[in-house]
Amino acid sequence: MPAPALPIAHPPVPAPRIGVLLVNLGTPDAPTAAAVRRYLAEFLSDRRVVEIPALLWQPILRGIILNVRPKKSAHAYDQVWTEEGSPLAAITARQAAALRDRFATRFGDRVIVDHAMRYGRPAIADRIAALKAQGCERILVAPLYPQYCGATTASVNDAVFLAAAGMRWQPALRTLPPYHDHPAYIDALATSVREQLAGLDFEPDAIVASFHGMPRRTLDLGDPYHCHCQKTARLLGQALGRDLIVSFQSRFGRAKWLDPSTEATFERLGREGVRRIAVVAPGFAADCLETLEELALRGREQYLAAGGERFAYLTCLNDDAPGIAMLDHVIVEQLGGWIAAGDDSK
Repeated sequence: MPAPALPIAHPPVPAPRIGVLLVNLGTPDAPTAAAVRRYLAEFLSDRRVVEIPALLWQPILRGIILNVRPKKSAHAYDQVWTEEGSPLAAITARQAAALRDRFATRFGDRVIVDHAMRYGRPAIADRIAALKAQGCERILVAPLYPQYCGATTASVNDAVFLAAAGMRWQPALRTLPPYHDHPAYIDALATSVREQLAGLDFEPDAIVASFHGMPRRTLDLGDPYHCHCQKTARLLGQALGRDLIVSFQSRFGRAKWLDPSTEATFERLGREGVRRIAVVAPGFAADCLETLEELALRGREQYLAAGGERFAYLTCLNDDAPGIAMLDHVIVEQLGGWIAAGDDSK
């Protein structure tokens, strides 16, 4: 049945649509000290990331860290930068494009897929406004963090609802729950790991599952991140038929962090005579500085220097077929009631 005609002189009304906004952490605009400084200033000012009172933290951040760390981090970014820019930015854009194509085939123009970054560009507030301008009265925000953490998932949600707080006409909002133990996620991980292991010219003696680290106090305060990581590794190990060695990377500052550290794990395995290892990063939806530079480059050097002989970094799900099919599955599940799963009408 056609929609009733609008009154004469009524402003145009976009057809009601559903928006899906993929969100990842963020990246500098360029592998330069100036761009990294801008990025770190935003990232490390987030009270979800650094839980030190601002009166104590900001002088340290502005007076020391932002004058020392950007140059070092810019060098690291430069080693993994591509013609498309930051790997994280390029892969996230491709993930959104792949889902856009899949949803267009099934849902026509009723579902619009976009992407944003928690820090840097494209900004969450800008993309929510853009989706709303395209007629999205309902928006599902999908933080691409399989394991929930206050410093990541909750920070994205904070930014989303802060953006909504400034809107006169807010869209209905949903957020994607953590999917650390979702069967589609575990299956996609297992498929990806098996395919990459089959392509190696050696059999790993051990597989290390490296997750991003967090201060130990976050676990003590009730953050489920550590438990989610352990469950992901356990389920992935079961799917692969072998145990994984869990570790936590990217330590920062002097606080006690989740153990064991990835760096210490590489060194221990090398010293103990474990000659061949493969490394997977199940906490990252897309390859980025922490995987391509910290693990694949520096991690390899650390392990070989400790006595290891063969090292393989297994890439993230990225925009490969298993990862896109998984994202399709977990996102469409959350659109229930808004649009029927499997609906192919236009």
